[in-house]
Amino acid sequence: MRKKQPVLHQVAVQDYAAEGKSLGRQDGKVVFIEGAVPGDLVDVQLSKNKKDWAAGKAIRFHAYAQDRVEPFCEHFGVCGGCKWQMLPYEKQLQYKAEEVEQNLRRIGKVELPLLAPILGAKPSVRYRNKLEFTFSNRRYLRAEEISSDRIIPQQDALGFHAPGIFDKAIDIYTCHLMQEPVNKIRNTVRDFALEHRYPFYDIKAHTGWLRTLIVRICTTGEIMVNMVVAYEDKEETARLLDHLLVQVPSITSLLYTINPKWNDSIYDLQPQVYKGRGYIVEQMEDFRFKISPKSFFQTNTYQAENLYRTVREFAALTGRETVYDLYCGTGSIGIFLSKGAARIVGVEMVEDAVQDARENALLNSIGHAQFFAGDVASLCTPGFFAEHGQPDVIITDPPRAGMDEKLVRKILDMAAPRVVYVSCNAATQARDLALLDEKYAVTRVQPVDMFPHTHHIENVVQLTIR
Repeated sequence: MRKKQPVLHQVAVQDYAAEGKSLGRQDGKVVFIEGAVPGDLVDVQLSKNKKDWAAGKAIRFHAYAQDRVEPFCEHFGVCGGCKWQMLPYEKQLQYKAEEVEQNLRRIGKVELPLLAPILGAKPSVRYRNKLEFTFSNRRYLRAEEISSDRIIPQQDALGFHAPGIFDKAIDIYTCHLMQEPVNKIRNTVRDFALEHRYPFYDIKAHTGWLRTLIVRICTTGEIMVNMVVAYEDKEETARLLDHLLVQVPSITSLLYTINPKWNDSIYDLQPQVYKGRGYIVEQMEDFRFKISPKSFFQTNTYQAENLYRTVREFAALTGRETVYDLYCGTGSIGIFLSKGAARIVGVEMVEDAVQDARENALLNSIGHAQFFAGDVASLCTPGFFAEHGQPDVIITDPPRAGMDEKLVRKILDMAAPRVVYVSCNAATQARDLALLDEKYAVTRVQPVDMFPHTHHIENVVQLTIR
């Protein structure tokens, strides 16, 4: 039998420790704590217990920090999202900015300029343009439900996965992450499914019909809904979708996708259009972006504008430059910079995203942008440069894992006068900056908060060749 870890009593939470955790000390040991904030006094159930450090979750509060605020969501503490609702937004921004600076100094060990004040998000609620809800025939039960003697017959749920539990979903009724009518869409679908006894998906047995519900809402007012089911049932699909359109007539594109696979990814599947054009159009400044069901797009449109404006400012374009947009996705950054560049060259591994980028360039009448599918380090050869030009400015926006070291070496070989590095993970960004330090100096740093009430933070760095 696995030995149960001890509980540490009355640990004073002293500081923020990155990745949403806080930090305390007891008996000379550093304790990393989930679910608490600096100023709390808590009991901690340990999950890890080493010689000089431990980690665990706050299970009892003896005192609360003075600057705590009341969470705005009824699902707080159960749902895994928006974990920082109990912190004033100004305090969230402070901790995020500190994390960026600590990572750049501790991991990157490069000379830094004074960091610009973090760009906070407005609005800080209902800011997402995309949410994905999971159907599950195993509803996550709260502690008080488990401990009661009451029989709970209804187990179907439509919401988010319970944290750390892959086969159960939290039944979400009101989510504050997206503008309406997202809650009406989700609750309408759930109520109709329960009324007609549609089988919710069983992720363990891989049985059931209803799998996921994907909703996108644009600032233009366009709304796209994609209902993902495990197998084809034309009659019931039509009945469900027709009912949804009656209840929420503002939906502009309604689709369904048949997914018989064991995983929830739809990127190798073909969504079927039930109503509308099958895509929606978002707008930032005077640029328009076509978003199809499988497109990647920044999930906070409002703050994406500020992020892209920062990139444009750091690129310092004069109209004569050739800009290489690495990890270009659907081309949004390159298109946003296009008015100031002589040429945009985008490179992206995902073929579907490259096709979206080409369509977005056409949609905005941009004739001097080209987008290519392939691995950046392999594609950017002397022959490629001879055909498309040596880069004057490089934009790189890699995933959380950062850049492959081969790509870092390739950027060093390209020796562009300026590099703008956009990152959603300051730790891996700092690691890459340490390698780029061979030829580049960090000249500007701008943290941007894309995801209020979470610990996630974007950071933009300008590098100038030495």
